[in-house]
Amino acid sequence: MTAHLPDLGLRAQAAAIRSGEIKAGELLDATLARLTDRDAALNSTPVVFADEAREMLAAAPDGPLHGVPVTIKDMYALPWRGAHNGTPFELIPAAASGGFRRLRDAGAVIVGVANQHEAGMGTTGTVSAYGVHPNPWNLEHCPGGSSGGSASAVAARLVGGSVGSDSGGSTRLPAAYCGVVGLKVTYRSLPYDGYFGMGTTFSAPGAFGRDAGDARLVAEALLARPLATDPARELRVGVVRDPYWSDCQPDVVALAEQALAATGWSVRDITIDHLELAGAALMVRLGAEAGCPAPPVLAALSPMTRAIMLANLLRAAPAVARADRARAAIRRSVAAALDDVDVIAWPTVPAPAPPIARPFVELPSGILPADVANMRQSVVGNMTGQPGISIPVGFVDGLPVGLQLLGPWGEEALLFAAAQHVEDVTDRAFVDATPPNLG
Repeated sequence: MTAHLPDLGLRAQAAAIRSGEIKAGELLDATLARLTDRDAALNSTPVVFADEAREMLAAAPDGPLHGVPVTIKDMYALPWRGAHNGTPFELIPAAASGGFRRLRDAGAVIVGVANQHEAGMGTTGTVSAYGVHPNPWNLEHCPGGSSGGSASAVAARLVGGSVGSDSGGSTRLPAAYCGVVGLKVTYRSLPYDGYFGMGTTFSAPGAFGRDAGDARLVAEALLARPLATDPARELRVGVVRDPYWSDCQPDVVALAEQALAATGWSVRDITIDHLELAGAALMVRLGAEAGCPAPPVLAALSPMTRAIMLANLLRAAPAVARADRARAAIRRSVAAALDDVDVIAWPTVPAPAPPIARPFVELPSGILPADVANMRQSVVGNMTGQPGISIPVGFVDGLPVGLQLLGPWGEEALLFAAAQHVEDVTDRAFVDATPPNLG
């Protein structure tokens, strides 16, 4: 019986193919069957490529992901399909994008396009041209965004790994909501051609896996280099309390603090200047870079996305210049902080995934749209370009939450080592947990 093969993690799949224990064709067939059987309720992978996947497998080089099925977000052009960015339109023509080439060269097999929030303009995943895609832990709740389909598919054991993107938290946030590991790589650390984030100074690809080891394998493929697996038993961790810890739901804070306490790391409060400007500066600069699509595309978007796009046309040049000055100051402050600590930590999301029907969260400061609360927790990494990772650390009302770590430029290996240590000291209780009712 091969039906169980997708239940193996990404590393286990790759190792079993390499050893000859399983055949890559059998794994691909089992993955395609799993998507057919299990994804109807999740809608995580609305476009599946059976024929193209088999062609990729037939030509797959003997790389670290040889024969392993993965999905990829709708922001990357593929040779047989352009990128739609969660809209009804092909916005980037079909091509072998940089992200595709890196996966192909590692031997991976792309089986489908992951669902995402419309135009990447949301952290909930409640709006998409492909329809609603819920959280596998509770089908009435959001999977996160904008790479919600990637996180959901990995959490639901449809695929062992997926590639997303992160312009304002779009990998780390859904990873936290769905209880998987999600890493935003360092800005511009791989080719951006054929990638919808190519025109921004904030966006970076993201790697999803069920645990740190699986996500590391995806990241190594994207970065085209191995990442050291040195242990991270002794780290200096900086904690910015207000508002990144103080304005989160108490249960979320408690779980993040318990995970940090279990690590044995040296944890201390730090101050980073100008962080209160990060959200506004990102929205001004990112909006100016995103611009507004052509009228036919604009007319097809949801009212909220359309309003965001139209507002982008109103960005005044002086405001963009002020945003750039604020960004420069934030980058200097973060870099200075990382001279004294190894990583910076706070909860990935301030509250667990809200209901799809009402994407708001209740925090000590009041009831806020989830987008506002989530982006406050995530945008620093996009402002600076540094890598960031979300690690599952527990459940609140049956929904996962995560701990976020931000590291220095190019230090993805450090973040994966740290994530691995968190998993070890928590006995893998959260990365090995399985969403209910997956059959």
